[in-house]
Order: sequence, then structure tokens, then C-alpha cells
Amino acid sequence: MTKGQLCTGVPQPAFREAFRFWFKLGWITFGGTAAHIAVMHDELVQKKRWISNGKFLHALSLCMILPGPEAQQLAIYIGWKLHGKRGGVVAGALFVLPSMFVLLALSMMYVRFGNLPLVAAMFNGLKPTVIALVVVALHRVAWTTLRGPIEGSVAAAAFTAMFFFKVSVLTIMLSTLVLGILLGKLWPHLFHRPSDVIEKDDEEGYRISPQHEMSAQPASLLKPIAKLTTVVLLLWFLPLPVFYFFTGDFHFWRTLVLFFTRTAFVTIGGSYTVLPYVAQVAVTKLHWLSRAQMTDGFALAETTPGPLIIVVAFVGFMAAYNHFHGSLWMGTVGLLVTTFYTFLPCFLFVFAGAPLVERTHGKPMIQGVLRLVTAVVVAAILDLVLFLGKAVFFPSGAVTLRGLETLSMAWMMVSLVLLQRFKLNLIYLIPVSSAVGVIRYLLGV
Repeated sequence: MTKGQLCTGVPQPAFREAFRFWFKLGWITFGGTAAHIAVMHDELVQKKRWISNGKFLHALSLCMILPGPEAQQLAIYIGWKLHGKRGGVVAGALFVLPSMFVLLALSMMYVRFGNLPLVAAMFNGLKPTVIALVVVALHRVAWTTLRGPIEGSVAAAAFTAMFFFKVSVLTIMLSTLVLGILLGKLWPHLFHRPSDVIEKDDEEGYRISPQHEMSAQPASLLKPIAKLTTVVLLLWFLPLPVFYFFTGDFHFWRTLVLFFTRTAFVTIGGSYTVLPYVAQVAVTKLHWLSRAQMTDGFALAETTPGPLIIVVAFVGFMAAYNHFHGSLWMGTVGLLVTTFYTFLPCFLFVFAGAPLVERTHGKPMIQGVLRLVTAVVVAAILDLVLFLGKAVFFPSGAVTLRGLETLSMAWMMVSLVLLQRFKLNLIYLIPVSSAVGVIRYLLGV
């Protein structure tokens, strides 16, 4: 089968149906990468059955290795599998655009009115629900990934390195890849699991099913990749003449474009690995915004749907706003330009790499290595649960019974029950959680 084609006998979702889903996803994916993966897994694997669990985890493992936000790249890949490149473009764009527009509105309000306590209250209500959602994702991914002693050992070692020794996700990911390749070369039988046959049977009935997709004679990838790269380069160069001929400071825009293009290529291992780099350079070297404004940008980005790396859009807004003496118009252009150049390479990475994803599925060694990568994902999600949980449930920083925020803990448990036991749709739980946060703020509790 070719890209965008689905398994025999299973009706393909209409493009309009997929468009509605990606549009909804862009507005409800609060909570960062782990929450985004949880929502997509719940909707696309469990409910809609658009993609099999094995295919989902296989693609996720490869997206973790690519530069860029892995949740958005996973959406691009699934959109591509469903409806070709137009499906991937729609999925990837709608993953980012809602959060970009929300952040633009919040950025304008921020520079005009300062911090917004009501917005902070809404997000405080969402935090326990986000943690519950991540716990659900952790359980599902761990259940399907940690099926052997090797995967379990890698997950435990990765979590220990992250949580206790603060080793970066990128370092752990690269180390895991090296370990997986060595194990595959020295003891290849370790990656042959009897459960793989069961997994293939379980994947029947999905609209994208891995075992139906490999063609006997794979086409050469060099020509389509070269064509794709040319198109992306043309899109990259397209705005530059506009800045050169119609703006008063081309040097500023060139610096902005080059910096965020470079940022897109170093975003390996998730947003948390690149945001410290962005903050350091934007604040201390380029002096685009102050340290306090950078901190406020993180808070604003966390109140929006979409990937956490969208905080770079706030940086672009403040850079242009401050550089052009408080111009909201220039701030808006800065935000749009930053978003465009940060996320454009993601489409190149996925569209160029997606055919390779297809060719690696079903190869025991590669699948074994990627299972180890997914084990690192499990460790990263657990580390994120504890990181977020400490901030939400122990706001004072002291992990003691006296410092426990009981109301937040209680709402997290309620959200967990609603998600797991009653399968409540997240689109209903989000406004309810936001309302709970506002009520607590108004009551002063």
C-alpha cells in the first residue's frame, strides 16, 4: 500500500471528519506533550480506531528522536497516513494555530494590562486535571510498552537518571539508541518477542494497520525528499524580501528568523531541553525581553492549548514589541514570524522521514531499539507527573503532609475517576475544571 492508504475493508475517515478532529484537538490539548499524547492515544487508538496501538507507539518513538515537538510531529504523521500531505499539513497546522492565536491575545493583554489573575485561576483549576490525564497516559503507554525485563530496566534507569541526577532527555535518548544497537548486534534474539505475533493480530480492524502497508518494491526516496526540501526552502526564503524592502530594520528580522530556525533544529528531547537555551540567548545575549517577562511568558504559554514550545511565539512578540517601541502591530508580526520559522522544519522532518517509518516497521532489531526509546518515553512521562505534581500539590515547595494542597489533590482524583471510570470526554472536563479554578479564586480558597 502507498502512503495515505488504509487497510483493506476498513472505511477511510472522510477528510472533513479528520479536519474536525484536528481542529478540536488544537483547542483542548492543555498540559504539554504528555497530555497531547494521552488525548491522541485515547481518541485515535481507543475510540476512533484510526491507527493501531503498535503503529502509534512506533511512530511516537521515531518522533522522539526527530528535532521538534514530538506530539505535533505525531499528529502530522497520522494526518499524512490518513490523507497524504494535505492531511499532515492540516493536522500539524491546527495543532499549533489555536494556541498561537490565544497566546497573541494574551500577549496583547499582557503588555497593556499586566498579569491576569483570572487567567491564572483558570489554569490553576486545569492543573489537577492535566495531571490526571498524564497519569492515564502513563498507565496506557507503560502497559503496552514495558512487556519485558529489558524495557523495564531501561525505563527504570532512565527515570533514575532524570529524576535523581537531572540528566537531559536528549542524553538519555542517545544513550538508549546506542544501547539498543549494541544489544541488537550482540544478542539479536533479545528483540524477538512471541507477543509480537499477538500484537499483529490485535491490530486488525484499525483504519491504519501496519502489516498491510509495506510494498514489495519500495520506491526511491531521494527525489521526493529533494523536491520537499526545495519547497520548504522556498517557503523559508519567501518572507525575507518583504522584510528587506518594506521594513526599517532588516537586521532585526534576519536575526529573529535565523535564531528561531536554529531553535527548530535543536529541539530534540522535548520542549524542556530547548527552552532554557531560548531563554538564555533571548534574555542575556539578544536582550529582546527581561528575565521577568520571560517567566511571565512561560506562565502565559502554559495557559494555552498546544505544545509548550509555543512560548517562543511570546518571545518573538516581545522582541518585536520592545524593539519597535511598543508597537502592537510589530509585536504581532514578530509572533507570526517566530511561529512560522519554528514549526516549518517540523513538516520537513516528518514528510521526509515518514516513508522511512513505514520501512522500519516489522524489522525486529529496529522495532526493538524503538521499544527501548518508548521505555524512555514512559520514564519521561513519570518524571513529568512527579514534577508537575510537586508544583500543584505542594506549592510551598515542602513535600510534607502540612504542605499538601488538599483541594487540588481532591480534584485530581475526581478527574481521574471521570476519565477512567466514566470515560468523560475531555472537551467537557476542561471547562468544568477551569470553572472550579475561578470559583476557588473568587472564594479565596
